[in-house]
This record gives sequence, C-alpha cells and structure tokens, in this order.
Amino acid sequence: MNKQSNAYTIIYIIVLVVVVGAALAFTSISLKDRQNANADADKMRQILASVNVSPQAGQIQEEYARIIVDSYVVDQNGKKVEGDAFTVNVAAQSKLPASERLLPVYECRLDDGATKYILPMYGAGLWGPIWGYISVDSNGSDVYGAYFAHQGETPGLGAEIEKPAFSGQFAGKKLIKDGTFLPVAVVKAGQHPQGDEDYVDGISGGTITSKGVGAMIDNCIAPYDAFLRNLNK
Repeated sequence: MNKQSNAYTIIYIIVLVVVVGAALAFTSISLKDRQNANADADKMRQILASVNVSPQAGQIQEEYARIIVDSYVVDQNGKKVEGDAFTVNVAAQSKLPASERLLPVYECRLDDGATKYILPMYGAGLWGPIWGYISVDSNGSDVYGAYFAHQGETPGLGAEIEKPAFSGQFAGKKLIKDGTFLPVAVVKAGQHPQGDEDYVDGISGGTITSKGVGAMIDNCIAPYDAFLRNLNK
C-alpha cells in the first residue's frame, strides 16, 4: 500500500487508536482493585481523622479495624436497618427526604475505652462538593471531633475548612440542649446565631464555603436526631 495515500493514513490512525485504547483499557482494569483499595483506605483515614487518630499510610486499614468496633445503618427513627455503612453513597442519600435516607454510623472505641459515634456528611461548597465526618460522645450530644474535605475550594480561603484551625472548633460543642436537637451553626466571625445552638466561626473570606458547611451539617446531621436522642437517654 502506498504510504503516502490517504487510505494508508486513515488505516494507520485507526490501528493506532485501537492499540492505544486497548492498552489503556487493560491498564485501567489491571489497576482497578488497587485504585479501589486506595480509595477505601483514604475513606478510612478520613473517618479516623474525625476522632483525632492519624495512622501512617501503611497502617490505616489495621488501625481502622482496631478502632472501629462496629458500623451499621439507621433510619430517621434511629432504628437499625439493612445496609453496609461503608458502601452507602452519602452524596446520593443527602439529596433524599430525611424519611427515606440510609444513615451510616461508625462506632469507635478509643484506647482509653471511650466510645464515639462517627456520622458522615456531604454538601456543596463554592466550586464543588464538600464532605466530612463528625464524631459524637456516647451521650449523643457532645461533639468530640470533626473532619472536613473539599474537591476544589480556593486555597487560603474556602479550602481552609480542611485545616485543624477550623475543624478543631467543633470539639466540645453540643448537639442536644435541654432535650432539643440543635445542629452546630457556622457563622461569620464575631457574629452569633439567632437561636440557642452552639456555633463556630466561619472561614474569613470563604463565606460561601462556610455557609455550605453549615448547610451540610444541618442537612446531614439533623436526620440523626432520634438516634442521638436515644444515646442521650
């Protein structure tokens, strides 16, 4: 075949695309298990971060298995239902009415014997999704710790939600006051919420992201009201 002809060029391009495509598909399939394992390990790391546990990279799964003593799914009434907490799509569940949601719970036992309950969250920031975990004491009211992450918030502004300076404010805040469930509010520094709920200062210059965190907590933690009240009793 004439290598200078249009037909040769078209056939060459088709063969090249097929070969490269096949190689990429094979590589993707070969690495899928490893990619899934890495994603699971990162999720475990984030869950542990909400109780201030930060294992080294090679010890995440071992530490998770040691500290997370149980995980299950509850409904809006605080009753256990069928489901695997780790595989529940929190992003999808956060868009459903509270009465229809599957609510994952991770039960944690720290080295001092204290039990904590870790609840996942998912919401929207300025430029993309935000998510996180809040851990609660065994009384169902006091926040023990929190972890937040984002996909594309602005460095130095909204991205500051992932820093301990922000998440550390949640420790010691209360979700239940005088028998009433009140999600922790995120407000502009120097301001106070209109109600009696506990609050933290938002990120300076990251107003929309801060509001997104507040809305995420309200939307994702409020459905755990009955579950937390049962713990509180």
